[in-house]
Amino acid sequence: MSQLAPPLGAPVSPADSFGGPARVAPGSRALRDVIVLTRRNLVHVAREPLQLSDVLIQPVLFTLLFVYVIGGGVSVAGGSYKEFAVAGLLTLNLTTAAIGTAVGITTDLKTGAIDRFRALPIWRAAVLVGRSLSDLLAAALCMTMVVLTGLAIGWRPHASVLEFVAALAIPLLFAYALSWATACLGLVSDGPESAQGIGLVILFPVAFVSNAMVPTAGMPAFVRAIAEWNPVSAVTAATRDLLGNPNPSALSDAWPMQHPVAAALLWSVAILAVAAPLAVRLYRRRTTD
Repeated sequence: MSQLAPPLGAPVSPADSFGGPARVAPGSRALRDVIVLTRRNLVHVAREPLQLSDVLIQPVLFTLLFVYVIGGGVSVAGGSYKEFAVAGLLTLNLTTAAIGTAVGITTDLKTGAIDRFRALPIWRAAVLVGRSLSDLLAAALCMTMVVLTGLAIGWRPHASVLEFVAALAIPLLFAYALSWATACLGLVSDGPESAQGIGLVILFPVAFVSNAMVPTAGMPAFVRAIAEWNPVSAVTAATRDLLGNPNPSALSDAWPMQHPVAAALLWSVAILAVAAPLAVRLYRRRTTD
């Protein structure tokens, strides 16, 4: 016998709307809510593929631009600029694309989607977790585009399978941590335009004042110190080391450049540990009448 539909106007959870049981354990219910909301974000992207322009088109354009236009004027000790640049392009693209989380959350707030979610008996933090997971998948797609473009133009990693996987996992973890930081930005912004504008003002200097696209040795001392302690530099240096690509930053005495893998992991965990609870708190404050 088919299940009776709930009365008109009765609150229906995302789990129940997909045929799930009405009563499940709290942990299972939270997981189910996260899955449904992650799927909801992916469906929106499928309906409007241009949302992925920053993870599909931008990585290709940046790779070709930096390698063939800017790379001709940059000298890299121990290898070609092409081998030097790809790891930096991974981190650069993931950093700038993280603003999508802020824009997505602000759009949901502005269009009233969050208000509709509040009427459902769901785990409140599932909205943020679902957004972060869907954006993590977008980051993985962005990374894939950089790697494929790099391979197409002649870049090659010199690493074992485990090292290659680790080299991709570290910037992906960093991108996930950044998505929670930009979620905080989205929750304090008035609209998608302001979230994007402020996000770019913050993220572009962080992305470019680093060793991502140029060696830090030629920078002024003050700028070089900032760049070498920049989390983007640590993630990039760790990726270069694991890929077996040229890493001029290894000649620096700065601790993050001498221990890039540890520094990259510490930065990512620290950002996540601060940003995730803060985002949940800001979300509760923003959605409390």
